[in-house]
Amino acid sequence: MFERRLIQELEKWEVKENRKPLVIRGARQVGKTTLVNQFAQHYEQYIYLNLELPEDKKLFETFTSIDNLIQAIFFIKNKTLNLKSKTLVFIDEIQAAPKALNTLRYFYEFAPEISVIAAGSMLETLFDKNISFPIGRVEYMVIRPVSFPEFLSAIGETAALDQLMQIPLADFAHSKLIHLFHTYALIGGMPEIVQQYSKHKDLVALSPIYNSLISGYLDDVEKYATHNSQIQHIRHCIQSSFSQAGKRIKFEGFGNSPYKSREMGESLRMLEKALLVQLIYPSTASTLPLVADIRKSPRLQVLDSGLLNYFVGIQQEILGTSDLNSIYQGTLIEHLVGQELLAFQFNSLSALHFWVREKRESTAEVDYLFLFNGQIIPIEVKSGKEGTLKSLHIFMDLAPHNLAVRLYAGALNITEAKTSNGKKYRILNLPYFLVSQIEKYIQWFI
Repeated sequence: MFERRLIQELEKWEVKENRKPLVIRGARQVGKTTLVNQFAQHYEQYIYLNLELPEDKKLFETFTSIDNLIQAIFFIKNKTLNLKSKTLVFIDEIQAAPKALNTLRYFYEFAPEISVIAAGSMLETLFDKNISFPIGRVEYMVIRPVSFPEFLSAIGETAALDQLMQIPLADFAHSKLIHLFHTYALIGGMPEIVQQYSKHKDLVALSPIYNSLISGYLDDVEKYATHNSQIQHIRHCIQSSFSQAGKRIKFEGFGNSPYKSREMGESLRMLEKALLVQLIYPSTASTLPLVADIRKSPRLQVLDSGLLNYFVGIQQEILGTSDLNSIYQGTLIEHLVGQELLAFQFNSLSALHFWVREKRESTAEVDYLFLFNGQIIPIEVKSGKEGTLKSLHIFMDLAPHNLAVRLYAGALNITEAKTSNGKKYRILNLPYFLVSQIEKYIQWFI
């Protein structure tokens, strides 16, 4: 298996002076269990508990004290209870035993020497309302689909990865990296898909895995729903989300359905908690604070662009293209850029942002906003010349700085631009495969 970038964040967590038990969140099948199993190699002892197994679940349903629980865990798993040895306890599928959540606070208070990680999906909705979260006694990280740098590592393209990390990019690396990024755009970042492709390089063989992943999310509907009538609503939202991904949506009649705004809103927000989708609400500000306007229509981001490609049937279009902006009216590359921007945001509150100005006479929209050193940097995902970037010009007239970013299929360069009001600013033009390095490039530009 290939190593995920989140391993480095876990290493930082491991050595924290006041380390708290860690809850790793993520949609199903994004690699939570594999990640922790890899991280466990840092420890002298590793105890794996799966609370969907009756014998493991029983430990958390019958304990009388934290000392009793710890002794029982080490005894059942045939491990030595020695707090001086480095031990990692991983509580997987913690949602299967709601009482287990509160035990995390006791590990923090009475056994801080033991590293404890828990993982599960839909924590907010699966737990009984009488079970409270151990606020202030745990911390959270989010794992997302495989990023482009991780993809390069997984398929053994170490030289390409080294060039990707070089700032600035060498001219000779552009052609190969854009080809590899198109492959990544085609298959997406679901770990099982990436792993299968890295072994066999067979795109046809991936179809059953895509089917299995999508079917699995549909089968999970009952776990997400709070009542029977919501099952049908959530199932519809999952199926419709792929065709609506990358677009601004309305809840009323979502996916050409007869359902009301409240029904679709509740279901989409449920899927958002499961990290299967994200509702990206626009901002109207060009300066901090960056506040989303929830009165406006959100843009829909789904878990993975590879699943989107497969579901809507655009994989063949991607093969052989020279510019991803030409695929699916530019929706695919815009969506994939959002996925890459999220890939290294491990905070559970991380979100994407875009900008709009909606007036009767004209509408302007900038694809993404990126926070850098107290400034809101606009990002456009576009082909064409600078003169066609009308929305970007409007934003830059309002911005208190003179830097914008464009992601496209062309070469790395910096160009000058001028708004209709005469404001001069500079555009950092990046090949779209460099989106994972955007913060480094803005720093380099400055």
